[in-house]
Amino acid sequence: MRIDEAYAYLCVHDTNAAIDFYGKAFGATEKFRLVEPSGRIGHAELAFGPHTVMLCDEFPEVGIRSASSLGATPVTIHLHVDDADAMLAQAVAAGATLEREASDAFYGERSGVVRCPFGHRWLLGHSIEDVTPEEMQRRYTALFD
Repeated sequence: MRIDEAYAYLCVHDTNAAIDFYGKAFGATEKFRLVEPSGRIGHAELAFGPHTVMLCDEFPEVGIRSASSLGATPVTIHLHVDDADAMLAQAVAAGATLEREASDAFYGERSGVVRCPFGHRWLLGHSIEDVTPEEMQRRYTALFD
């Protein structure tokens, strides 16, 4: 048995607004959406470059709640981009909250973090050097010395 793909599937409090925001903040494009007669979006797919992120509105009647409703999220979505500084600025201009400015990290990436208006954390980074797992571990351990 094999796994062909893995998708992030985000529940948001307003999928229509999220589709608009993710387009402005990250350049995502809508692939399609499924809408109930009431207007609630049961499923939508966005293209983040060649990758798909799925979205839906809340369905509290079956326990599906957004990060905004919960007041927290344990998940961070990492977008590996060509210019983290520019993407962070674009996301903030679109309405994201900057949580961590871009900086160079021990693991060979320049990255920063924003939180979208829908409660999800987004780590935006680009590569600045190739680092082996062994060197990453050495550098990580050194942070605690």
